[in-house]
Amino acid sequence: MNVVLIILAVILGVVGIIGSVVPGLPGPPISWIGILLMYFFGGTNGAGDRMSLTLMLIMLGVTILVTIIDYIVPAWFTKLTGGSKYASWGAIIGLFAGLIFPLPFGMIVTSLLGAFAFEFLFAGKGAGSSVKASLGAFLGFLSGTGIKLIASAVMMYYIIVYI
Repeated sequence: MNVVLIILAVILGVVGIIGSVVPGLPGPPISWIGILLMYFFGGTNGAGDRMSLTLMLIMLGVTILVTIIDYIVPAWFTKLTGGSKYASWGAIIGLFAGLIFPLPFGMIVTSLLGAFAFEFLFAGKGAGSSVKASLGAFLGFLSGTGIKLIASAVMMYYIIVYI
């Protein structure tokens, strides 16, 4: 296999893992492109077997499923804890603020604060309800991120196995 394509596939796998945590970067789809490169350009495992079409299609299905779930789970957790769409938006905006202001645990703290502030100010809920909603929005974000991270890590594993 061409060394350039191997390097590109590994880079895509790493960027996919990073994209699973960093908002705005579609982690699993980027990792899947790395899998696709390994499939089409002849990656083999230690026994010399080529990657199967079945494995590539399963990883495509996982990518699609995880991408859909990533949109559903945060909203579900937020609704479960009595939050509104404002808490979800606040968590996302807070997350971006955490990227700009790299405090210790910046993304976590700013995501929680953003969800709380938006729920408190825009939804007009009390402090107790806003705290509960912000925790729900944050747990939803963590769950979605965890699912994406696991999927991207599994794809990275297969990229490495089929080098």
